[in-house]
Amino acid sequence: MRVRLITALAAVVALGLTGTASAQGTGSSQKPTRHAPCVQGEAAGFPCKRVDLLSYFWMEEIGGSQVVGQGRGSDVWGWEDPETGREYVIAGRENGTAFVDITDPKRPLYLANLPTASPQSQVIWRDIKVYADHAYIVSEASNHGMQIFDLNRLRTLDRSAAPVNVVEDARYTGFGRAHNLNINEETGYGYAVGTRQGIECSQGLHMMDLSEPTAPEFVGCFADDGYIHDTQCVVYRGADARYLGREICFAASPTPGPSPHSVLIVDVTDKANPVIISNTPYEGAGYSHQGWLTPDQETFIFGDEGDEGAFGHNTRTLVFDVRNLESPLHIGTHFGPTRAINHNIYTETRWIYQSNYTAGLRILDGRDAADGELEEVAYFDVYPPHDNAVFGFGTWSNYAWFSSGVIAVHGYQGLWIVKARLGQQK
Repeated sequence: MRVRLITALAAVVALGLTGTASAQGTGSSQKPTRHAPCVQGEAAGFPCKRVDLLSYFWMEEIGGSQVVGQGRGSDVWGWEDPETGREYVIAGRENGTAFVDITDPKRPLYLANLPTASPQSQVIWRDIKVYADHAYIVSEASNHGMQIFDLNRLRTLDRSAAPVNVVEDARYTGFGRAHNLNINEETGYGYAVGTRQGIECSQGLHMMDLSEPTAPEFVGCFADDGYIHDTQCVVYRGADARYLGREICFAASPTPGPSPHSVLIVDVTDKANPVIISNTPYEGAGYSHQGWLTPDQETFIFGDEGDEGAFGHNTRTLVFDVRNLESPLHIGTHFGPTRAINHNIYTETRWIYQSNYTAGLRILDGRDAADGELEEVAYFDVYPPHDNAVFGFGTWSNYAWFSSGVIAVHGYQGLWIVKARLGQQK
């Protein structure tokens, strides 16, 4: 088994460097199969546990490259066509955005390419969210602004001509650069963070009204805590009765700010007068990065992007009790089995989906999260060579909210479509 796995991993690494295989079949006997169940810890050469491989693309196959500055992958989101039920992955690259139809997950189609809006294409950070059947795309690239693309257009593209080059329907220029973006789909407000170039407010929460999808309107900013790296904004329905029904943002606040490296909670109900509810630092901080609420909004699952490299411990996930928004409590810490840096974390029902760079997709059981306890139950490692605490390899983000149950795992080297077997958990 060990010899077979090492041989398979070598084939995967070699293929990843060339990007020459077809995404529609198994290829020659020297090439790994594009879909395979996870059996004895392996699926087509990728280490795994309870996660089956349905298909994958190397970056060269979806308009990019694995070479620095030439189209490496970054963030990912998803969209389901309300008319046809088709499922699409929206995958960011240094040089643009790929739209991939995964309705048949074993035979996905790279359907369309949206080039970057900036002349500076050698920038990895590109973030995507969806609201009202429109994709909103921001980038750290100079003078990029926010691209807006009507996803309904995918329905009419000539599939026999795929991939088709498309252009955005509109571009918001209230900022030139942004690190990230969150959209509260319930209220229709967008929150760009880490914004720079041509703006009046700082790098905090740049708030936009998206009620007219192709004509966002700037409605205010939160600038009281300096740079914000990421955020999740919700209509609050948690345990703190004082804030029920208000729009609350849970944010990662690194330096420079009054409380460096903290979990920040802000009431943004009044966009002209946002108010800090709490700012909670934590021990062992390297770089306050990102977190996501459990569905009951009582627990915040949080990741620090700098601690693994700075302190040498395994992947660390922090659990905060946020039932009292004015006094969150750090109630638990989960250490993963590898040294990999954790990046984006999302929750769906009881499951927590982590993109941990070199260690790939890790799935945690959060049923005891309210007690500060998490348990890793499944994984799919998209970068077999190692699980070191380094940047530039593996998965950047994931999207696990498709109705079909498939999961998109995207990153520097490619895009993987997988499905987890979580029903077997006790």
